[in-house]
Amino acid sequence: MRASDTERERVAETLREAVAEGRLEMEEFEQRLESAYKARTHGELEPLVRDLPAPGTEVSSLSPAPARAAKGSAVRWAERVGKPATSSGAFAFWGGFGRRGNWTVGRKFTAFAMWGGGEIDLREANFEDREVVIRCITIMGGIHVVVPPELNADVRGIGIMGGFGEHSKDEGVPSPDSPRVRITGFALMGGVGVERKRSKAEKQRLKEAERARELDGERGDGRGRLEKGPSD
Repeated sequence: MRASDTERERVAETLREAVAEGRLEMEEFEQRLESAYKARTHGELEPLVRDLPAPGTEVSSLSPAPARAAKGSAVRWAERVGKPATSSGAFAFWGGFGRRGNWTVGRKFTAFAMWGGGEIDLREANFEDREVVIRCITIMGGIHVVVPPELNADVRGIGIMGGFGEHSKDEGVPSPDSPRVRITGFALMGGVGVERKRSKAEKQRLKEAERARELDGERGDGRGRLEKGPSD
């Protein structure tokens, strides 16, 4: 059976979640992701995710990890800065483009969309430098930029008979060690939207960390009551 673009993207998303959860090493993830986008049939796609559980699934026989994410995001920015750029621009004319997953944004990245649209997802991206400028230009089109809440992003663009702005689904405080990303440009009879949003894997990590803290608190209260004794 021939595979569709939607099915290839679904497999790619499962792989991204798996590497974010630590189930895949980065090298193996990149190999599988490349194979997923090259796959033409279901028979080529299925082996790529056969040994992976559904994203966010907990294995009941394993104890939850301690406080790695207990204080918030588990993002380690130092490991994601200083890599060679894999892309310094994107173009769409009566079509679309996408930059998502594990890619490295150049220190100067220019995106253009005319009568089309594009997505720039920085939640799992690496950065060529600590200072990055992303120029978004759209004419009668749209560009959607997704950033993690902890990223230090400065949005300054112009909308002419259109919009250029930022909104948040997930509140967060920019991390002091994150790269500084300046998102600028203009939208003419179109729109550029910057959205702060956590990935599914990050939400699951935070949820598990909160659950672990609650369990530790309940155990602590129980120990305290035993130490005091019934007569205290």
